[in-house]
This record gives sequence, structure tokens and C-alpha cells, in this order.
Amino acid sequence: MKRSEVFHSDFKPEPFWWEAYKPAAGPQVDVPSQVRVAIVGGGYAGLACAIELADAGIESCVFEAGELGIGASTRNGGAVSGGVNIGKSFTGKSVELPPDQMQDMLSSAADAFGLVDNLIKREKIECHWQHGGRFVGAWTPNDYATLQASVAKLNGAAKSGSYMVPRERQREEIGSDYYYGGMVVERSANMHPALYYKGLLEAARRRGVTICSMTPVRSITRSGSGWSLKTARGAVVAGDVVIATNGYTGDATPKLKRRVVPIGSHIIATEELPPDLAASLSPKGRTLADTKRVLCYYRMSPDGRRMIFGGRARFTTVSPEVSAPILQRFLTDRFPELRGVKVTHAWTGNVAFTFDALPHTGLMDGMHYALGCNGSGIAMMTYLGTETARRISGRANRPCGFEREDFPDFPLYNGNPNWALPAIGAYYRFRDGLSRFLARDA
Repeated sequence: MKRSEVFHSDFKPEPFWWEAYKPAAGPQVDVPSQVRVAIVGGGYAGLACAIELADAGIESCVFEAGELGIGASTRNGGAVSGGVNIGKSFTGKSVELPPDQMQDMLSSAADAFGLVDNLIKREKIECHWQHGGRFVGAWTPNDYATLQASVAKLNGAAKSGSYMVPRERQREEIGSDYYYGGMVVERSANMHPALYYKGLLEAARRRGVTICSMTPVRSITRSGSGWSLKTARGAVVAGDVVIATNGYTGDATPKLKRRVVPIGSHIIATEELPPDLAASLSPKGRTLADTKRVLCYYRMSPDGRRMIFGGRARFTTVSPEVSAPILQRFLTDRFPELRGVKVTHAWTGNVAFTFDALPHTGLMDGMHYALGCNGSGIAMMTYLGTETARRISGRANRPCGFEREDFPDFPLYNGNPNWALPAIGAYYRFRDGLSRFLARDA
């Protein structure tokens, strides 16, 4: 395929969201020699933690390795839900959990959605927050049955407002016949993720939080009853440490690095579409996703004029110029009428998965952590950061469903999954193709 058939003349290999807020270092702040709480990671979790600590009267300093917002916080798709992804692995399939544990987690996930809603209202964050709901398309009839079996569970603890849509009514939700029906989750929303990040950053600064950009943390060691952190710009002693690095967890915390699987997810944005065509793709303004093992997720831009389409174009590290044609093909599989529509932006970012497909917050060797969004980064990382701060301050209202002692690793895994991902990806693509082929006459 020729480059001119895919890319707009104004193509940028960076997030569409950066048109409104582009990560920047901001004012250079001196690294303090001492701080009550050191927060490693300046994304949603780190900033939410700092905001909650400040509201409890506890001083903190956020250490960000790069520009402010350079990670997944300004690279994700902007979809927000309250529990629909809990226990869903990176293959898109769900894991089995004891009913009481699932109940607690779904209840916490519902709290996470409410927390984001309240934060946006309280801090007056202008981020195109829209309660449009979500449609999850069934890849096969068996997947439709699996979704149907989950409705009662989601409507219980998670209060998700879920219901099924049969294939003959599918076009009420999505302008495509690609799926075998699907599930609507009313308690879902979408936003401009970079503007949400900007709003959290401003909220933290209003509270006087010290934020050190371009300050990677090299090592963290015990120092008496506290901690000593060595950064690229100086050393600091802290009473507590919070690790909020998610899909960018590094060598400073090797035990946690072995428990997080960073997997790249790729996204494209199309050029502006004709109004009638744009309105037909998601008639109710829902975010869209599917049940494939190698899933895709998509939505209209906040102004309703472009399609934002994401998925795993490759299970290896590839450039946006490589991922964009693949995602464009996935897009036109679902919407043939978009053939010929050009791509204006393409980008990638890391999603942090865990071996049990669950988010985690807790203590490891005395360090607090908030890790493992498993594809629900906006709500979950905001929530885990906030809950971690409440644990430190003693202001937790009730136990968090994601605070558990067991945070599994995997034998021989050292934090770099790239050697195994191509084979795993090929296998799951084959499984997706086979299940679709077997469902062809349904």
C-alpha cells in the first residue's frame, strides 16, 4: 500500500490529543533534600496520590522521568468505565475469581468511575467529559452468550447499567454489521485524556505539590525508618515512597518490574469526516470495543468529526508509520465506507497488564505501589493513586478491593516481555480467526 493511500499530507507520528496539551517539562524545580512522601511516576496515579495527600495536609514530591504527561496518560483512547474490564487479561478473555472477591473488586471499580466524575466536577477540569456509554461487540455468538452471562454481575456491584443488544438491533449502537450483537454498558464515558491530565496537573500545583519533571529515579534504598532515593538530579530522603510507574516501571524497583507486563497499544486518528458519515458510525456517541482476544477499541473524537481507533497492530515495537496501515485495515473491516479516509495521527503507548489480570495497590518491602491498569487506566490509576494516599494518611473509608497481599510474578520473567509477545500474539490472532471462521454460518 502506498504511503499516500494511508497518510494525510499533514500526518504526525504523535497523539491527536497533543493538539490540545503536549507534554512539557514545565518549570524546573529543585529536587528537595527531604520530603514526607516521594511519588515515583507523574501520570494519573502519581498526581491523584499527590492531590489526596495534599488534601490530608501531607507534603509530597512527584518525580517524573520525562516531560509531564509523556506516558500513557496522554496516549490512551480516552474511554472510562466502572468495572467492565476487571479480570480481563491482555488477550481480552476474563479470568475466574471467587464471587466475594469479584464483588469487592467490582464495587471498587464502580467507586473509581465515581471518583473520576467527582474530581472533574470538583476541580472544574475541562476535558470533554461525556457520559455516552459503551458498546462491546461480540466477535462470535459464543462471545455474545458470555457477555450475556456477565450482565447481572456487572449490574450488581458495579452498577454498570448493562444490557444486551441482539444483532438485528446492532445498528442502533454502531454503524456496522461486523459483530454478532453485543452489550451496552451505560455507566461508561469518554473524555479528552490529555486535558484530564492537564487538569490533574493544575490541581496538584494549586495545592503546592512539588513536581520534578525530567528526573528519573535511579535507585531506592532503606534509610533508617525511611527511604533514600537517588535521582538524575540529586538525592532525597523520604518517609514513604509510592511507586506509580505502571507500564513504564523500571530497574529502580526490580521486584515490581517483574510483576508488570508492558504491552504496546497503537492508535490512529482519521482526518475529519463528512458530518453525516461521522454521525452514523456511533449514533449514540458511545465508546466501542469488542471481545476479540486481540481486541480493538474506538470512539469518535470529542467534536464528533474524527474516528479514534486503537488496537494491537503488532506485538513487537513498531513505528507509527508501520502500525497505522494495519489499524486502518482493521477500521475499514468494521466500516467499509471509511476506505480512502486518511490518517492524520498515529501513536503508541504502554498498557500495564498483570499476571492475574487485576489492578494492584499495597506494600512491597515497605514501599507503596499503585500498578496494573489492565486497560482501564483513566479510572483505575486515578483510583489506585487516591487509595494509596488514603492508606498513607489513614483516611481510607473502607478497604480497597485491589489491596491484596498476592501480587504474582512469573518464573523467568524479568520485566521485558518482548521476546515472547510475537509468538503469543500470533497464537491469539490464530484463535480469533479460527473462532470467527467456525461462527461464519451462525
